[in-house]
Amino acid sequence: MNSVIKDYENTFKKKAVVDVRSGDTVRVHQKIKEGNKERIQVFEGVVIKTSRKGSHTSSITVRRISGGVGVEKSYLVHSPLVTKVEVTKRGKVRRNYLTYMRELRGKATRLTGKDFDRSAVNDIHDEEAEKAEAEAKAIAEAEHAKLEAEKAKEQAELEKKQAEVEAAHKAAE
Repeated sequence: MNSVIKDYENTFKKKAVVDVRSGDTVRVHQKIKEGNKERIQVFEGVVIKTSRKGSHTSSITVRRISGGVGVEKSYLVHSPLVTKVEVTKRGKVRRNYLTYMRELRGKATRLTGKDFDRSAVNDIHDEEAEKAEAEAKAIAEAEHAKLEAEKAKEQAELEKKQAEVEAAHKAAE
């Protein structure tokens, strides 16, 4: 019974995710749907909490200062809305929960950097995600081409009407 549940849960997991740890500075790319439009929004900040790392419900909490106010967002790592997580810096920390960062201000919020192979950490190839991203890009390009064609058609009609009006004006003179 337990393996059936685990198998079912694993169907919701992404094939490959970036190894994100507390203290990392990350860029999270998230799909935002506004009406019938979809776009990608990037949120960059420090990971102050990771939880349930091996599970399909694993999550990270990212904090950043925006306009002098601390903003925290929690992301489910395996969510289909989270398209990409990039690790830009790796901080040297000895805790999993960095809640003390909430009280710090200014330079005190800096973490000591740690060397790491950025390309090895961030190069994750998930065919399904890449295919979905390519499809979204193709749809956007098709819509753009359709709009350009409509604009060109309207412009041609306007030029035709203008030529008719000019011809009628010259004939009237």
